[in-house]
Amino acid sequence: MVDESYRTATVQGREVPYDPEQMRKVNEHPCYSEKACHAFGRCHLPVAPKCNIQCNYCIRDFDCVNESRPGVTSKVLTPEEGLDLVRKVVKDYPFVKVIGIAGPGEPLANPETFEALRLVHEEFPHLIMCLSTNGLMLPESIEELAKYNVGNITVTLNAVDPAIGEKIYSWVEYNGKKYHGREAAELLLSRQLKGIEMAVAKKTFVKINTVYIPGVNDE
Repeated sequence: MVDESYRTATVQGREVPYDPEQMRKVNEHPCYSEKACHAFGRCHLPVAPKCNIQCNYCIRDFDCVNESRPGVTSKVLTPEEGLDLVRKVVKDYPFVKVIGIAGPGEPLANPETFEALRLVHEEFPHLIMCLSTNGLMLPESIEELAKYNVGNITVTLNAVDPAIGEKIYSWVEYNGKKYHGREAAELLLSRQLKGIEMAVAKKTFVKINTVYIPGVNDE
């Protein structure tokens, strides 16, 4: 039961109205709530094989018995196969509340991502939709993500200094052109920051992930 006397909270000096739907997206998401880790589950749909950047630390591969994470998969699914998987999972495991797309490549570089989001959202509008991205194409994708009620977005932001970023990324491909070195790092960072700002303006929960690389981005 919600205490009606607390309709706003002060966050960084601003009055933020209480939003029960926003709270649900926190309380039922294992990545955002410690309690949710023990009560709710998530299902990742590997529908996005292509990637538009090459991180020097990244090897996209198929999983094995000892490795199962969002960036690797035994099989890339079509959007329709992804929907079938969701149907089976929520039937057998009703505690699963989150459907995520995190790869094995970059979700926003694959049209299959948006088709999968559409299919799942139309049939299961109550499920929390989340997505992990490198952020390069986030600005131009915000409206479509909002259309399918993607309320939780994780952005992998490994550097806020292009001088460090150029040590992390081999290349960045955007609008059919490949960028290298400092130019690639500057482009990626500018798109990431713009996309994050736009997502926050849409009242999307944004989580920042950073791959810790000793000797590169640890200071």
